Amino acid sequence: MGYRVWLGLLLGWLAQTGWALEVYGVRYWNAPDHVRLVFDLSEAAKPKVFGLENPRRLVLDLPRGRLKAALPRIDGSTPYVRRIRSGHPKKGVLRLVLDLKAVVRPKVFSLPPGHRYGHRLVVDLYANGRSRLAPKPSPAPRGLREVVVAIDPGHGGEDPGAIGRRGTREKDVVLAIARKLAKLIDETPGMRAVLIRKGDYYVPLRRRIQLARQAKADLFVSIHADSFKNPRASGAGVYILSERGASSEAARWLAARENASDLVGGVSLDDKDETLAKVLLDLSLTGTREYSQRLAREVLEELRRIGRIHHSGVQQAGFVVLKSPDIPSILVETAFISNPDEERRLRSGKYQWYWAKALHRGIRDYFMRHAPPGTWLAARGRRHVIARGETLSEIAQQYGVSLQTLMEYNALRGSRVRAGQVLRIPVGG
Repeated sequence: MGYRVWLGLLLGWLAQTGWALEVYGVRYWNAPDHVRLVFDLSEAAKPKVFGLENPRRLVLDLPRGRLKAALPRIDGSTPYVRRIRSGHPKKGVLRLVLDLKAVVRPKVFSLPPGHRYGHRLVVDLYANGRSRLAPKPSPAPRGLREVVVAIDPGHGGEDPGAIGRRGTREKDVVLAIARKLAKLIDETPGMRAVLIRKGDYYVPLRRRIQLARQAKADLFVSIHADSFKNPRASGAGVYILSERGASSEAARWLAARENASDLVGGVSLDDKDETLAKVLLDLSLTGTREYSQRLAREVLEELRRIGRIHHSGVQQAGFVVLKSPDIPSILVETAFISNPDEERRLRSGKYQWYWAKALHRGIRDYFMRHAPPGTWLAARGRRHVIARGETLSEIAQQYGVSLQTLMEYNALRGSRVRAGQVLRIPVGG
């Protein structure tokens, strides 16, 4: 018997005993704009994907595939998918069939091992058309609009984020904190919250920015829990976009401006020449980073009041979710999930409220000073929280009002003030 024959027999035997591609887990999530199905695989695979009609189906053929898991029953409220079933159209091929409720736009891709998972095949099903997820506007007091705060709980779905020793998943605790923060914001006159992720599903990073911009958000706050190999690491931290991250994002927008009529600060870039577009982008990003820095300081100060701060000042990083060119954005690390004591607090509803209230106070204090024009908060008059070392005359100069006007507006008998005191600033100076 020749060498090639022996090799063929050996490969055939290996394929039957250990080289078969196994599907050993199947799960799914419902997101507002899509359904995600994940298949756990024993190795990377490139399926053949095609659609069939009468009835409508999406088919995935896996060569050398073998199903080792029970297929889940699809909940009746799940959009797009009626059920999942399997078969073998020919020897050595595993066929996975998604019976569909409607025409969909599928996106199929592989994920490498990570986050305690092995190889995965991901199927995202979107409506066959653009999904508009901007929330319905609610009536603003006195006919003026509310300020909109986009709250982004990190991770979700297939991405659990950091995991503590007790099995606490970052995606769960940050969603709980985000929901509490949204409740506090919605209860504040003149403010409205938009949750970027409302349940246990994954939202791509740039999609998070898009959703915030669709909602016409005035602020973007991404909530996370930190992790480090040293379990003693502890404390909160606040990040804004780094200068290097801003520069790379400006280059990205300039490269894409001819293919999209997106807006920066209400101005379209697609009809501007290269020089003017770059100037507009630089101005927008510089202003956004400056206001992000102010927001971060307010939030960091409030977090300092309720616990330890890991970094003494505002940090800078190139996180994708911070790269909106026209929305002040911060990323908050509430605590270290890798620290056993802080993991216990993250699991506690009581402590989750502490973090939510601190974030709410920081956001509220930011809007006291920087409420956007045309909002109910701006119409009420700006507010200034006096910092240590500030004088009344310096504050009057900062806002372009006379010292006497500022004193009369706040019913002050003298120019002496204290740190933490809140001053109302006359609208229009």
